[in-house]
Amino acid sequence: MLHSIACLAIPQMAPFEFGVICEVFGIDRSEQGGPSFDFHVVAAEPGPISTKLGFDIVVHEGLDFARTADLVAVPAALIDEPLDDRVAEVLRDAVARGAWVLSVCSGAFTLGRAGVLDGRRATTHWMYTDRLAAEFPTTDVDPDVLFVQDDKVVTGAGTAAGIDAALHIVRSELGASAANIIARRMVVPPQRDGGQSQFIQTPVGECRSDSFATITTWMLEHLDEELTVDRLARTALMSPRTFARRFRAETGTTPNAWLNRQRLLRAQQLLEETDLNLEQIARDTGFGAAAVMRHHFVKVLQTTPTAYRRLFGLRVAS
Repeated sequence: MLHSIACLAIPQMAPFEFGVICEVFGIDRSEQGGPSFDFHVVAAEPGPISTKLGFDIVVHEGLDFARTADLVAVPAALIDEPLDDRVAEVLRDAVARGAWVLSVCSGAFTLGRAGVLDGRRATTHWMYTDRLAAEFPTTDVDPDVLFVQDDKVVTGAGTAAGIDAALHIVRSELGASAANIIARRMVVPPQRDGGQSQFIQTPVGECRSDSFATITTWMLEHLDEELTVDRLARTALMSPRTFARRFRAETGTTPNAWLNRQRLLRAQQLLEETDLNLEQIARDTGFGAAAVMRHHFVKVLQTTPTAYRRLFGLRVAS
């Protein structure tokens, strides 16, 4: 269970990425039915910790709490900043005892220098992926994703992708409802698909133009129906070819892939918050049959709807 979180404050860290970790894990959201974590900011040397923007953050705790935390999180920092051996030891020990380890943006270099990324898949900000691959040749660096999970080591891409990576951990441990509550409080999409190099679709239908925000909202309201490209194009008053091309340009994915993601998210919510049987959920979400829904769960979430409900079905958001 995800309960205790240690955020490592390191010299020359980036305030925004540090703030992302604090925002996701450091706020008590129990009044909204969300999680409350035992969150601590720790440092190898307590006291003023410099940021790369020229001001300091005062940290009062040493590394002891991080040695037993369920999650150890690392913000971005200047890439050439040397790594304290004590921080490296904490990160290696966290992996060895099966805790979650998270890096945001260039924080992947901290994990790499600690030896945590050896033989793993990872990512970082697209500006630094070539350098990460060169500096850590045994790491399989993916330059075009929002985050990568390898076992319980999660590396986030640039800046705001750290939110995606952090919410992914919450979702994996506590379910979609918990992640959605945090996302709503932060006014961000609860889950995004796509890569760093493209415009990315979101579960709330976020698009660059009003016309596509309207059509994606309509799609969400009709998930239980058969939504072919021809039907969507007619609704959007476009030809099928124009609609498919513009949809991908606006959202970074195809209409079919977008719909499958939304249906999966809706199914997760219904599995958590209702006692509807699997066939009914499959019909209500547009999968049509429980077997089809199960296929998508296994493919994307590496679990079955039944197993997902067993893990998260009693965590009902108030």
